[in-house]
Amino acid sequence: MSRGITLLGTALLVTALSKLLWNFKVKTKALVLLLMPLHRGLVLALALISSSDARAEDQRQDSGLLDHLRLITLVEPSAQRQQWLTILHQGSAAGRLEIYDKIFDNIAYFWQQRQVPMMGGDYPLNADGFNQLTTRQKSYALEPKNTAYLAVMSHVRRMLWLDEHLDWPIIDPQGLLRLNDGHSSIPSIAHRLSLLGDFYGEHQGYVFNQALDVGVKAFQRRHGLKDDGVIGPKTLAWLNLLPIERARLLAVNFVAQSDYQRELNGSYLLVNIPAFDMVLVDKDQAVLHSRVIVGKSYRQTPVMSGAISNLVINPTWTVPRKLLRQDVLPHVRKDGHYLAEKQFDVFDYQGQQQWLTPKEWQALAHTHFPYKLVQRPGEHNSLGRYKFHFNNDKNIYLHDTPTPELFANADRALSSGCIRIEKIAELANWFAFNRVNDKRTWRKLQSNKHKTQWFSLSHTLPVHLVYWTAWVDEQHLAQYRNDIYHKGSQAQIDVVEN
Repeated sequence: MSRGITLLGTALLVTALSKLLWNFKVKTKALVLLLMPLHRGLVLALALISSSDARAEDQRQDSGLLDHLRLITLVEPSAQRQQWLTILHQGSAAGRLEIYDKIFDNIAYFWQQRQVPMMGGDYPLNADGFNQLTTRQKSYALEPKNTAYLAVMSHVRRMLWLDEHLDWPIIDPQGLLRLNDGHSSIPSIAHRLSLLGDFYGEHQGYVFNQALDVGVKAFQRRHGLKDDGVIGPKTLAWLNLLPIERARLLAVNFVAQSDYQRELNGSYLLVNIPAFDMVLVDKDQAVLHSRVIVGKSYRQTPVMSGAISNLVINPTWTVPRKLLRQDVLPHVRKDGHYLAEKQFDVFDYQGQQQWLTPKEWQALAHTHFPYKLVQRPGEHNSLGRYKFHFNNDKNIYLHDTPTPELFANADRALSSGCIRIEKIAELANWFAFNRVNDKRTWRKLQSNKHKTQWFSLSHTLPVHLVYWTAWVDEQHLAQYRNDIYHKGSQAQIDVVEN
């Protein structure tokens, strides 16, 4: 627009000068004749730029709608949506005007079928006065009612720009790289980190310097990796991920999170499985964050929702039959003392405790083991000090652990399916203060490490086990996590009732 203003001023000046000189002698008229082509050229340039500026202004008016359509196309690609994107991006004003209503209908249906409320309500197209709104206002009314929308769109837009304008060659240094190493791929790594927002400034030379080390560690933290500054296979895999795939991950997970928002009201506990993270929300405020351990890839923690109904202090652990065969009996076959050392009591299925020698247990472990095992409370108990029970047919619950050192691992898919909580004491104390009915008994048992006690709650707390591999955090950083269970980008949710 500034170019048009400058040329307009010049054209007006030439016009005025031409008219002034025309009133002088014939020699002067020759100068006028020389100026007239310049005048016509300036007017033509002005017309072209004005047209270009008008087109740019139209595209700016459509930018919100264009972004929104790109988002849902990443989630649900279709030839029709791709055609609309082309028209919005390159088409004429008449062409865009012809497709606006179709796009509005398509976007509204996309969110309505997922029961995601929009800024203009559940059915904004039916609202009084919708047709009188400007294109920009209509676009806003169709945006999902999710506070993360603008932040996610900012990152998606950037990734799509990178995908459209830059090549993204594979970086492969053929080995590990760390601080002070030299390699020909170092400039490419620094440039890649700069494009992704983890490295600032220009890197000179082929040496892995301190500034690059800081950038690598920041990148590793954003991807749930061990932030050791070592560029290995996992870090390289994320560095080489195409921008379009990053955009798709953000889009798909944003839609999944928006879809789930209707379940998240007031107070709840949420565990994001691939992020190995738990958050406790009370009255819409996050009051506790904790690292967690979830199920291994072959013993997956299921995606589900339910409600915590009981808190158990000093829990016993009755070993599920599957874990008995796969985990416990192999130890007993090697060492008949294993059951006593781990403080297991053995019962028949009539509830009678069984007493055998270590050799007898060892021999019996090679047969069909006809008993059940119950681990006593104490330092060896696999559930630790506390257990949070919610009713479900998968035998999943939240609990403590006797091996807290495992929380230091970046990859914490280590359990048999249940969720181990690092800040278990803080979580138990919150329940004791806000939910436990018998607070007197709770206080009395704090010094007792062996008496098992179940506590009822004044009201249950919703618990949600979700599977989200990308999001934008409170610092507006795009976070990505490994798809530990190879689910793609979405997971089905089981709702269980207490």
